[in-house]
Amino acid sequence: MKIRLDSIFAIIIGSAIMGFGINAFNIPNHLAEGGITGISILIKLLVPSVDQGVVFFVLNVPLFFLGWKILGRTSFFYTILGTVSLSVFLSLFDGVLPLQMKDRLLASLYAGVAVGVGLGIIFRYGGTTGGVDIIARLLQKYMGISMGRTLFFGDILVIGASLVYLNLESAMYTLVVVFIAARVIDFFQDGAYAGKALTIISNEADKIANQILEFGRGVTLLAGKGAYSGDEKKVIYVVISRNEVMRFKNIVQEIDPYAFVIVNDVHEVLGEGFTLDENKKPLHD
Repeated sequence: MKIRLDSIFAIIIGSAIMGFGINAFNIPNHLAEGGITGISILIKLLVPSVDQGVVFFVLNVPLFFLGWKILGRTSFFYTILGTVSLSVFLSLFDGVLPLQMKDRLLASLYAGVAVGVGLGIIFRYGGTTGGVDIIARLLQKYMGISMGRTLFFGDILVIGASLVYLNLESAMYTLVVVFIAARVIDFFQDGAYAGKALTIISNEADKIANQILEFGRGVTLLAGKGAYSGDEKKVIYVVISRNEVMRFKNIVQEIDPYAFVIVNDVHEVLGEGFTLDENKKPLHD
């Protein structure tokens, strides 16, 4: 097993944020959640004296066997860590600083952000909190489906079942919670090393490429041909950080005001200049 101390620390911090958010925003404002967490919240709302952390852990035990067989030892360790940590913090923060709000929409937004940030950190460092999280990680690994999307649809099923106890208004506000949480989770999953991609078509491609290289960014020259004119041109492709967009757009404009420039969002970048230095070593160890 390759266990990293920074991953252990991050998963514990993410669990603490999520445990605090559920106790501070979800429970006092009668907002459910999805998955196993949502079931444990409903049990807590039905039986206030119950220890939600214990309930959450017990409900996850059957799913540990699935995780052990499919996730591998390292991922399984992080899953156990995330589940146990969240169970502890759900118990630890029980009744501590409940933030009951008159504006339930605001409460829903805060709850969604807290859960999303907590789970996003946990997922980013290879952990899960058990339950539907295990299924979401498996679908991402083998089918490429984003974890936020899987969790969102799983949450809808549990929220539908929660109508047995919650009224329709609470269920609708809970949908806001899980939607915001899903978006925040995807941001953490895809946005750690996000950037912009520039595709530049110009008669001065070599000059533009050399100028970009002077700023330390790698450039790829692609062979292009105009469908109408039949002229062959070099096409520049370069990936840069978000704060460099205006700099490189200005460079292109100064060299060739008639250049055709396309700017695309890049959700994640791995490699030199982003996750590796010039010696191919990780920038963040």
